[in-house]
Amino acid sequence: MTTIKTSNLGFPRIGLNREWKKSLEAFWKGNSDKDTFLKQMDELFLTAVKTQIDQKIDIVPISDFTHYDHVLDTAISFNWIPERFKHITDATDTYFALARGIKDAVSSEMTKWFNTNYHYIVPEYNKDIEFRLTRNKQLEDYRRVKQAFGVETKPVIVGPYTFVTLAKGYEQSEAKEIQKRLVPLYVQLLKELEQEGVQWVQIDEPALVTASSEDVSAAKELYQAIANELSGLNVLLQTYFDSVDAYEELISYPVQGIGLDFVHDKGRNLEQLKAHGFPKDKVLAAGVIDGRNIWKTDLDERLDAILALLSSTDIDELWIQPSNSLLHVPVAKHPDEHLEKDLLNGLSYAKEKLAELFALKEGLLSGKAAISADIQQAKADLQALKQFATGANSEQKEELNQLTEKDFKRPIPFEERLKIQNESLGLPLLPTTTIGSFPQSAEVRNARQKWRKSEWSDEQYQEFINAETKRWIDIQEELDLDVLVHGEFERTDMVEYFGEKLAGFAFTKYAWVQSYGSRCVRPPVIYGDVEFIEPMTVKDTVYAQLLTSKQVKGMLTGPVTILNWSFPRNDISRKEIAFQIGLALRKEVKALEDAGIQIIQVDEPALREGLPLKENDWEEYLTWAAEAFRLTTSAVKNDTQIHTHMCYSNFEDIVDTINDLDADVITIEHSRSHGGFLDYLKDHPYLKGLGLGVYDIHSPRVPPTEEIYKIIDEALTVCPTDRFWVNPDCGLKTRHQEETIAALKNMVEAAKQARAKQSQLV
Repeated sequence: MTTIKTSNLGFPRIGLNREWKKSLEAFWKGNSDKDTFLKQMDELFLTAVKTQIDQKIDIVPISDFTHYDHVLDTAISFNWIPERFKHITDATDTYFALARGIKDAVSSEMTKWFNTNYHYIVPEYNKDIEFRLTRNKQLEDYRRVKQAFGVETKPVIVGPYTFVTLAKGYEQSEAKEIQKRLVPLYVQLLKELEQEGVQWVQIDEPALVTASSEDVSAAKELYQAIANELSGLNVLLQTYFDSVDAYEELISYPVQGIGLDFVHDKGRNLEQLKAHGFPKDKVLAAGVIDGRNIWKTDLDERLDAILALLSSTDIDELWIQPSNSLLHVPVAKHPDEHLEKDLLNGLSYAKEKLAELFALKEGLLSGKAAISADIQQAKADLQALKQFATGANSEQKEELNQLTEKDFKRPIPFEERLKIQNESLGLPLLPTTTIGSFPQSAEVRNARQKWRKSEWSDEQYQEFINAETKRWIDIQEELDLDVLVHGEFERTDMVEYFGEKLAGFAFTKYAWVQSYGSRCVRPPVIYGDVEFIEPMTVKDTVYAQLLTSKQVKGMLTGPVTILNWSFPRNDISRKEIAFQIGLALRKEVKALEDAGIQIIQVDEPALREGLPLKENDWEEYLTWAAEAFRLTTSAVKNDTQIHTHMCYSNFEDIVDTINDLDADVITIEHSRSHGGFLDYLKDHPYLKGLGLGVYDIHSPRVPPTEEIYKIIDEALTVCPTDRFWVNPDCGLKTRHQEETIAALKNMVEAAKQARAKQSQLV
């Protein structure tokens, strides 16, 4: 008989009320000392572990908890500290310097964790690194939990193949050698755990789902070298987010357990398991519950799926678990959540998903009848959710059905539009602008809270927004920026704001998830058909335009980003949802244009984020993603300039799609990639309007004019001068006013110096 256990891969760090975020930011601001901060972090760590224990999870993960990012933890543990931070003597200060930068040293690069909206700190390799284990965080966490609760836990660490794959600073031909150099560090760490009596350790290798057969074979050698040094420690090799192509090779690894995702694998892991079986001497850790979305699990359907899996091969021990770490969903349903009952009952967050796992375990051990009440409740809740979401608009469906090729195409090509726009807009060479948002000060947040609590009337709140908008229009004019923005003071979040004004969306009050560092977001819930109701941005944008003779950009979030940064419904395709959003935004773009706004920015920072992990699956997604964007933007006049923005992605993978968007100008994160994209552009020129971010907005550091000028000057060696824009990496919402003004002042001065140089060259 198969042994059945429940397991988890990782749990949200932030706490039910974002206590983690608040502790971090208080420490950064100097409002709490280091001892207080570390004590608070320790309490939050133990609370997360206790929650999982209370949900009767048999195998609870540890060391997924972090003070900023789990990949950064791994880099620090292996002494991968860039030279520019080596002068810092305090370990905590060093840690946060890598993440956030300091006055004289830029932070390490930050980018997306595979195809999620979580961002990790990119490890920086250089040949002079002294590879050594500086800290065994896994051992410390294990001891802390053992002392607090007296239970066995499963330490988690990023594996050597994935760690190096995610790093930068080396040639691809060096990767295998670097991985081998890391093996002694993993051995030391794991042997210390073994000596402590740890039974299982989870080594995360999600990068294996995109690895070639050759790389999977090569990585096996790493694990053989590790296994040769261990005798009593069980290793779970954990993959997720997709299937592993080299399945037969993977299951032959010298480890005691293999973790596979049976939710996001498109059925391929199950096909391989049926075709090739599974080793009887290994544990199968099966991801059977969606760890990336928030819909309640159909327990009846999942139970049947697990039974089908068990019947397909002979498995001695099965761990049922989420498809991936629950980092990507909210902690738990908040007792004060305000959602409609039928919607709330249809949702399942991290804590609730663990309860679902326990119910599935009981069903597997004792039969369906043992959990019949749970099964029926899940079915009733899902049926009520379906009825709640019903309300399709036949007119909207007809609009979508009647779309033609013309609706996805600008009337004339870019080069012809560029001439018309240059004449109409009259902008200088190397125009300066920002990405959209300005600092959301405590006063802005307090005003919004007063309005939301009905302490302020709509009129009072609008007066405040208008005053803040005027103040920043004046600041922008004083800075001499060329294209202005209204500042987005009325917006809490670039997706939430639009979702609140479109049909088909619901918004939580407490369902926060981590995006990067202390930055937390509440993804909208797309539960029904998305429809345009009325203009959303026109009033505030037009007000700002009336305050200045310079152009003010209309600011929208694009359809693919709204989709990818939401929790989407799962009863229709993602393409269909994207087209619904695109059609709604198309009407907003038209309303802005009709109101006299001539530059409209439709941001798509999450376009690459939605890219399937396997290259064979890319074309379909990229095709409809570009179509959704063009559906949004193609109805405008030729002299209306369409901008878009993207950040923290490997843009090289999607340059053809970026071009296919047919935006007039695209602004891209650049400074934090430390110039990496320029190398690509040298061989693959981008000939439409392009703004490469000239400074990192995620750091409080103010870059000097000389530094920004150098970035512009280098960019102009590969970018056409007559269509290059100067801008920060991303929006400035999270920055403070003083540093924002200082950085923009330096940026404008650098642009003027570069402009003067180009004029002399003509």
